[in-house]
Amino acid sequence: MNDTITPLKQLAAIRREFPGTDKWIYFETSARGLMPLGARDAVARYLDDRIYEGGAKKTMRDVLERVRGKFARLIGAAPDEIAIVKNVSEGINAIVTSLPWQRGDNAVLCADIYGKGVRADNPKDAAALAGKYKGDRALLRARVNAALEQLKKLSMVDTKRTAAMGYCFGGTTVLELARSGADVAAVVSFHGGLNTPNAADAKSIKGRVLALHGADDPFVPATEVSAFEEEMRKANVDWQLVSYGGAVHSFTDWNAGGDNSKGAAYNEKADKRSWEAMKVFFAEVLK
Repeated sequence: MNDTITPLKQLAAIRREFPGTDKWIYFETSARGLMPLGARDAVARYLDDRIYEGGAKKTMRDVLERVRGKFARLIGAAPDEIAIVKNVSEGINAIVTSLPWQRGDNAVLCADIYGKGVRADNPKDAAALAGKYKGDRALLRARVNAALEQLKKLSMVDTKRTAAMGYCFGGTTVLELARSGADVAAVVSFHGGLNTPNAADAKSIKGRVLALHGADDPFVPATEVSAFEEEMRKANVDWQLVSYGGAVHSFTDWNAGGDNSKGAAYNEKADKRSWEAMKVFFAEVLK
């Protein structure tokens, strides 16, 4: 009973902070949202300080430090890691321009293959979503190529030094990106599916290929691995396949558990070794 009442009391207390909700249904709209009573009271205290004390800087610094401390505790950070800026483009730009950008830094784009608002929150739905694109490689290639084109439109990107990497379904995706003939210097697949409906498409691969594979992965059997190797050889691709002994599917996923008998499990050695292999590969290709 208390578990039901307590949240309702908390909600009622929050609603009292927003008396405008007695008249309106409140949807947060940033600077034009309804102001809570606490914010009004804080502004009043600030104005009183300006009227009677002239706006002592020490007082404002003390307030700022208290707020920074609260935010830090909320997200598990140090107060010095918290920057308070305006909630508009000016504030966002202040953060972006303060980052130590240097020539040669990497620009990273995370491709959203499924589309806006399409998300899976359980393994069954995740498998169904991935299966849709695995069953329609033309659609998969179109989606990932669209993402690549957006990346290349960015003025800071060197279009001759682009690469793609992905995990699991993402690994399958970057291999299909390469097979589509996309102009990328390299692709890296971590425990991704290696099969493809038309192996002859490998002749369109322009860049180098690195496949990082769990040697005991039941979802990518030896026959699929052999077919991939033959595909790469026939197309004369510059390719590498690294198989990690004792590793099954999802060997980089911390949340996959440690039971290999389930077919998917985390393997710390394979995780670290595969990451280092990717770094060496990219250093060679993108130099």
